[in-house]
Amino acid sequence: MAIKKQRSQKVPTPTIASDSAAAAHAAAVMKIEEENELEEKVKKVQGMQVAKSGNLVFCAGEAQLYTLEQLMRASAELLGRGTVGTTYKAVLDNRLIVCVKRLDAGKLAGTSRELFERHMESANGSLFSLIHGSKSARAKPLHWTSCLKIAEDVAQGLSYIHQAWRLVHGNLKSSNVLLGSDFEACLTDYCLAVLAISSPEDDPDAAAYKAPETCKAEDQFTSKSDVYAFGILLLELLTGKPPSQHPYLLHDDLFNWVRSTREEDGGEDSRLGMLLEVAVACSVASPEQRPTMWQVLKMIQEIKEAVTMEDNDLDPLSAGTS
Repeated sequence: MAIKKQRSQKVPTPTIASDSAAAAHAAAVMKIEEENELEEKVKKVQGMQVAKSGNLVFCAGEAQLYTLEQLMRASAELLGRGTVGTTYKAVLDNRLIVCVKRLDAGKLAGTSRELFERHMESANGSLFSLIHGSKSARAKPLHWTSCLKIAEDVAQGLSYIHQAWRLVHGNLKSSNVLLGSDFEACLTDYCLAVLAISSPEDDPDAAAYKAPETCKAEDQFTSKSDVYAFGILLLELLTGKPPSQHPYLLHDDLFNWVRSTREEDGGEDSRLGMLLEVAVACSVASPEQRPTMWQVLKMIQEIKEAVTMEDNDLDPLSAGTS
């Protein structure tokens, strides 16, 4: 959508403008600008040159730091096996460390090269490790401010995939969210599950992320199924419990259960409740009743702004009593 500038014409204008009409017009302009914000970002990426090195493709103007031959000679460590392939940690001769996913050809047998390439164009471990820790350590929920930051990062990434690329993630879960040096959340394994041949899910946690409408083999992933998975992920963030352990409860009972998992955050009930409302809205059974990821992102940002204002209002009082 775009707003065309009108050519200057000598026409009579009213001397008294309607404040309500002006406010409505300003709101409409702001909405259009917000909806186009992500699309503007992708234009910059699409304008960058794509460089090739043998059979390797370096996207978005990344430097050609290694060749395919160097990558094939690298020492590799198995990190895990996922829905569409196996992930390795590779250490090149120049000590550069990269993460490599080797795709399962059998899972992608029905995918054309053109469709695959379209989807491809589109530090601190994983979020799963941060939430659940090692098998010997007791899982502990993250502080709610960390939950808010990570939720905003993930929502922004999903919104970008949905709006700028017009694609879906299809495999959102805590092990597919990586954390950077400042614990910023980055999505991985995106847009691949929709290319894979669907098969029954053996992992109960992975199955719990799936929206009800995608449980049948012939049903496809959609942006609304990503929204459902985000709601489950948010509950996992808030409780520290894997999705297979999330109970089916009514709203008030669900809030009490979430609060019971967070013994140290007893004074943050109102803030916790706001994030829980987002999780509940995302994970309703009907896809038509779920918000879009853009709407979810705005909800989270509004919570962030409200909390910031509240904290700023409290700071002078705290300073006066110290």
